[in-house]
Amino acid sequence: MSLQALFFDAAGTLIRPAQPVGLTYSLFAAQSGVQTEPEVVMKAFREAWKATPQPLHPPGRPSEDDDRGWWRGMVGDVFARVLGGPLPENTLGDLFDDLYLHYEQPQAWTVFDDVVPVLSDLVRDHRLFVLSNFDRRLRRILAGHDLLRFFGHVIISSEVGAAKPHARMFQAALEVADCLPEHCLHVGDDMICDIEGAQSSGMHAFRVKRPESGLAVLMQKVREGAYSGLRSTLS
Repeated sequence: MSLQALFFDAAGTLIRPAQPVGLTYSLFAAQSGVQTEPEVVMKAFREAWKATPQPLHPPGRPSEDDDRGWWRGMVGDVFARVLGGPLPENTLGDLFDDLYLHYEQPQAWTVFDDVVPVLSDLVRDHRLFVLSNFDRRLRRILAGHDLLRFFGHVIISSEVGAAKPHARMFQAALEVADCLPEHCLHVGDDMICDIEGAQSSGMHAFRVKRPESGLAVLMQKVREGAYSGLRSTLS
């Protein structure tokens, strides 16, 4: 069965933070007079990320604030875990604003080395889309790295009102592509959000797990027509 549309996750698949999140958070906190250790902040970020449910809004009602409030809660939780209690509201507000703006800048992110060569090849005979648990800042980031030219559409969770692995995200992707799930392949680095979410919706799925299975391996599988059952061979 022919493959018509490929969907790509963004963070962790196409792009990654230019420096470790814990270091960035710690440096911005220091500017607000809050002293932290980057390694401790990174550990707290991972814990907060796992403990915080992804945003979910009623069908047909996407996030009114582009999920900015969700991110503010995340940042507050991270520093509360690090400091043993919440930051003063004014301090948290200023710190969050600075971090939120920072991660909107293209220079805050780097593109994985295999991205441009592989997208340049695949776009010749496939329709490519982004399907990401992100907000509207993502379009500016991708544009800043000249990646938007590869994609027909950027589908983001804050506009859908649900986040992967929720079925609503993958349904939105299928509607945008006007394509049956068996003709689609989703590419991402998260086993639950990307791989299990896509396969639950009937799509093929490829897990990015660099260095052993980066996008060059994906391209080879697509060119060989060997993209079925990738979860069992590459997970």
